[in-house]
Amino acid sequence: MLERSHLSIVQEVDKQGSLTAAAEVLHLTQSALSHSIRKLEAQLGTEIWQREGRSLRLTQAGQYLLAVANRVLPQLALAEERLGQFAQGERGSLRIGMECHPCYQWLLKVVSPYLANWPDVDVDVKQKFQFGGIGALFGHEIDLLVTPDPLYKPGLHYEPVFDYEQVLVVPRGHALANLPYVKPAHLSKEVLVTYPVTTDRLDIYNMFLMPAGVTPRRHKAIETTDIMLQMVASGRGVAALPRWLVEEYAQKMDIVPVRLGPRGIAKQIFLGAREIDTDVDYLKAFVELARHSSELSAPQASA
Repeated sequence: MLERSHLSIVQEVDKQGSLTAAAEVLHLTQSALSHSIRKLEAQLGTEIWQREGRSLRLTQAGQYLLAVANRVLPQLALAEERLGQFAQGERGSLRIGMECHPCYQWLLKVVSPYLANWPDVDVDVKQKFQFGGIGALFGHEIDLLVTPDPLYKPGLHYEPVFDYEQVLVVPRGHALANLPYVKPAHLSKEVLVTYPVTTDRLDIYNMFLMPAGVTPRRHKAIETTDIMLQMVASGRGVAALPRWLVEEYAQKMDIVPVRLGPRGIAKQIFLGAREIDTDVDYLKAFVELARHSSELSAPQASA
């Protein structure tokens, strides 16, 4: 019979790379760990690992079992944590995943009043996931996902919290700064500065440049919003960001937003959660506060 301890062994051996290291983490002797593995393989009727010199390689059955362990163990850990919190009258923790780089500043405005209203809830923000945003939700790595591009799957629910317009950011005095809008061809001579994500996940590419068959003169990836906008302000490139964010920075930098195309690029930010968790009081309260904060502070897409 497959038990939780078996899944923990498979996961830890893969993580540590050896039986000795895994046994130490699991507080077992190496002989006890080896015995557990042999017993499990006998019960399942198939090998989980194959030895290659001093190292172990997962078989096809082992790879499948590892995938099960990576999916099930976080769920069990979360269930135990939640049940313990219920037993002690605690609220728990809210883990928020970010698939929207420029939304970090907006999130800070929501988290501050939320922590004041919910003193028994801890908030953690994660920007890198083992399985990607959707996988992180299903794998219980996070409880909420902030994303402009929801991927609808059974068991997930997305709530739109605000609309925004994606605009081009150029330095004040740039040749494009006074145009009513820019065309894709205008960017063929520009250095485009973006966050370090694949082009298929960048709106400026998949909603503006690629449909027109246009590429920028050069593409440069920058990790942080502040450095990205400093690059733009110094005339070293142009960028595409939400209008509300650009207008905040424009108060202290020589940058201006310009509409992308005659109709602009309208987007929405969503909060995604597991359907089973949508009635959790402190999670629901965060979604409501996010929507309310956005109505007060974030300009609409038509701005």
